[in-house]
Amino acid sequence: MFERAALVHYHEIGLKGRNRAAFERRLAANLTAAVEGLTDGRVTRIASRLIVPVSHSRRAGDVLAAIARIPGVAHVSDAYVTAREPVEMERAALLAVRDADEFETFAIEARRSATDYPETSQAMNVRIGEMVRRETGKRVDLTRPDVTLWVEVVQGAAYVATRRMHGPGGLPVGVSGKVVALLSAGIDSPVACWRMLKRGAVVVAVHFSGVPHTNDLSVRLVHEIAESLEPALGLARVYTVPFGDLQKEISLLAPPDLRVVLYRRLMLRVAERIAAFEGAEALVTGESLGQVASQTLENIAAVDAVAAIPVLRPLIGMDKLEIIATARVIGTYELSTQQHADCCTLFMPRTPHTHATVAECEAGEADLDIERMVADALAGMTQRDFRCPAYKPPKGQHA
Repeated sequence: MFERAALVHYHEIGLKGRNRAAFERRLAANLTAAVEGLTDGRVTRIASRLIVPVSHSRRAGDVLAAIARIPGVAHVSDAYVTAREPVEMERAALLAVRDADEFETFAIEARRSATDYPETSQAMNVRIGEMVRRETGKRVDLTRPDVTLWVEVVQGAAYVATRRMHGPGGLPVGVSGKVVALLSAGIDSPVACWRMLKRGAVVVAVHFSGVPHTNDLSVRLVHEIAESLEPALGLARVYTVPFGDLQKEISLLAPPDLRVVLYRRLMLRVAERIAAFEGAEALVTGESLGQVASQTLENIAAVDAVAAIPVLRPLIGMDKLEIIATARVIGTYELSTQQHADCCTLFMPRTPHTHATVAECEAGEADLDIERMVADALAGMTQRDFRCPAYKPPKGQHA
């Protein structure tokens, strides 16, 4: 009886140099957390791959599905582990192809990464392919096969598989620091969070709720969105800030056409205070250039002027259809399209300013007690944590 294992190929880590081992360790730790309770084995590294033992073959599908959600994973295979003996490899190959769904054609992709193994990749392809053809009666098709059998020979073992799932690629969460992201229940900002955690950042989210001038449905949806992203193990915490009264104050004391930009400036100030407490190095928003009135270059510059740390916009060059397509893939689209009231729709002016300047914004804030408003926002804030093994919670109370 052969042992089973999930054979993980990573993505960009393979381009790293002397620090590759640190990236591999981080990915291994994330995989260990992802398969907790699904397998008893320990994640190991071998020949630019990660091996996750499958303790029970009936859980192999669950193990693969969990691993395929983890940033940094290029693809993962459900593999039979064999000795590097031709007869054993052929036995495993026959089991693997019989695991596959009904098929008429197949191809073999064999490769060796161990230089001490004498048989070439091409020779393995021919030998194993001939055995499969003979035993199953199926045809070889190297162009568009119904089933592909992968055989990988590494140090001390060979791995044989027909089942493979693609991962998100990118970098493992935890290798690119921490960011604070503005997260609404809409379509765009969850995708922005996803793109940042796929770049290896731990994401701490801040949701600005319209409470008490709206109900709390947006808060519940944001938590469900965070739960949808949780299997990627990158969104660590969601802070919820009641923002409705502060918006009302701005609407009463500031020029109507500047309201939207001034809302955003206050949000960034609050988010930056949270970033300082969290030890985060950047802010993240879900803005796309020109999509709405607040997202012109001038308004973006006017908003960013209040921030002392970088403000990242991973969707800035994407159009709405591209963003929606990603939202569908990551599983947030259906949640984000539910009808809800949030702070973005509160006290909206008839004609928002599309080309605000910093000077105009500062003049518009002249009657606002900005420091007190930031303090009020932080005082009413609540939080909820999600699974993220790379996250280190800050000590003490927020400012």
